[in-house]
Amino acid sequence: MAVSTTSPPDRSFRVVAPVIALCWLAVFFDGMDVNIYGATMPHLLADDSLGFTPALAGTIGSWTTFGMLIGALAAGTLTDWLGRKPLVIASVVLFSSGSALCALASGAAMFGTGRFLSGLGLGGLMPIGLAIVAEFAPPRRVALTTGLMMTSYHAGGMAATGIGLAVAPGHGWRWVFWAGVLPALIAVPLVLKWLPESPGVLFARGRTQRAYAVADRYRLERPGAQQAPQAGPKGRMAAITALFAPGTRWATPLLWIASFAGLLLVYGVSTWLPELMRATGYSLSSSVTFLMVINAGGIVGMLIAGRTADRFGPVKVSALWFLLTAVGTFLLRAQLPLGAAYVVVFITGVWLFSAQVMVYAATSRVYAPRERATGLGWVTGIGRTGAVVGPALGGAVLAGGDASLGFTTFAVTAVLGAVAVSLVPLFVHDRRGLGTHAAPALSPDAAPGGAERA
Repeated sequence: MAVSTTSPPDRSFRVVAPVIALCWLAVFFDGMDVNIYGATMPHLLADDSLGFTPALAGTIGSWTTFGMLIGALAAGTLTDWLGRKPLVIASVVLFSSGSALCALASGAAMFGTGRFLSGLGLGGLMPIGLAIVAEFAPPRRVALTTGLMMTSYHAGGMAATGIGLAVAPGHGWRWVFWAGVLPALIAVPLVLKWLPESPGVLFARGRTQRAYAVADRYRLERPGAQQAPQAGPKGRMAAITALFAPGTRWATPLLWIASFAGLLLVYGVSTWLPELMRATGYSLSSSVTFLMVINAGGIVGMLIAGRTADRFGPVKVSALWFLLTAVGTFLLRAQLPLGAAYVVVFITGVWLFSAQVMVYAATSRVYAPRERATGLGWVTGIGRTGAVVGPALGGAVLAGGDASLGFTTFAVTAVLGAVAVSLVPLFVHDRRGLGTHAAPALSPDAAPGGAERA
């Protein structure tokens, strides 16, 4: 059968809703597992059997994010070889197993091993989910669909905070981590039954008719050699070296820097916001509630950012959101009245988390389809160094007794992210001959009505 050379039929959210819903569920559990650590932090520090100190807790948080770094780099490179679906399942099983190990931990070393194992799965899931959304989403609604999927991360964070508040005081922190085993029981069977494999991956593995069937079912463009990733180890290496091709050579490190800044903020704040607010003068219950409030802001922010980015471009939105994050985190240095503090934390959440997600949306537009999963894997993976630094940095600041310095550091990091992502369009050049869904030029005229603007 000849490969279709025409544009794919228009597809709506209704057609791809089952795929987006499965990604939403998987990332929901990702967000829950990440935020469980911050939600239980006061109880972990109070448990003498673990021997936690703020500095040690920060180090263990960094072990988690170091595992995420490895997981993201591995998944971004292996997903075109092994397939999206098997790696989604493996990622969920890994972070569920890590949560179980934490629940059974008899000391800090065993607990840290569990968090590292969780990190491998958590890091691997995110770039795969983003690649699936970029491939299946309606072409002019990729940023909105990415933001919609990422609301699940913050819904999971809110769920973790709620479980921590409801369960940990009366039953202990271990039961909160047992809740982290649920993804393997709930998400894995659903993914096995309903998540389709990438048509491009199927085509690259020689399953041409199956690739066409999946593409036709979800109204995607039928894959050809230019849309499918190259097979074998040489193909994996070619996908990595393509990130530094003439059209994206300098954009790639800028995306890495923006992702570093964004993930330092996301994981630094998620891990240490309750303790930073306590050090500023708020009560324990109020401090933990701030984590739920900032995640609620994150959900609202994803929807606003996604819709806005589809109109004005993810680069512009990400840069502005980073700058607004800097303002919000700097304001938190002062001990505001409780009601005002909740408002500032909520509004900061609107900007903080979606600034990072719009870096991912921009990444999806920079790279061609055959390089997209690898590009997303490396942007999230290299960015995880920020996630490693964030929790350790927060622990070091708290150990020094200066909470205001922590908020100032987050504000400066947000400015760095804004500068890096705003420079990306200057170094991206249109790459012709890569097929209908090639990486578009990041210029204001890239598509009618600005739908593909950066």
